[in-house]
Amino acid sequence: MSENKTNEEVKELTPEERAVRNDLLDRIEHTINKIRPYIQADGGDVQLIDYEDGVVTVAMLGACAGCMAIDTTLNEGIQALLMDEIPEVKKVQMLESTPYGFF
Repeated sequence: MSENKTNEEVKELTPEERAVRNDLLDRIEHTINKIRPYIQADGGDVQLIDYEDGVVTVAMLGACAGCMAIDTTLNEGIQALLMDEIPEVKKVQMLESTPYGFF
């Protein structure tokens, strides 16, 4: 869940909603695993952070963090594959990082 939400805005999921969300996260992770070896071959990696309202958030790690081709990898690689294989995915965004870690 987004850290910007107040306690009133955070809705507790029913067991059915939780099962659907977990299934979706599993399908997203499975699809990311298809492209992960290509990213790792260049010294990087990708980590699934969250999914909310059609938007997948990922962290780009290793060599990817400072790579000039990160937008291409994100948009034409990860996003294209996820949107093609998982209809619920509308966009992929990258978790922003600082020298002190992710925020």
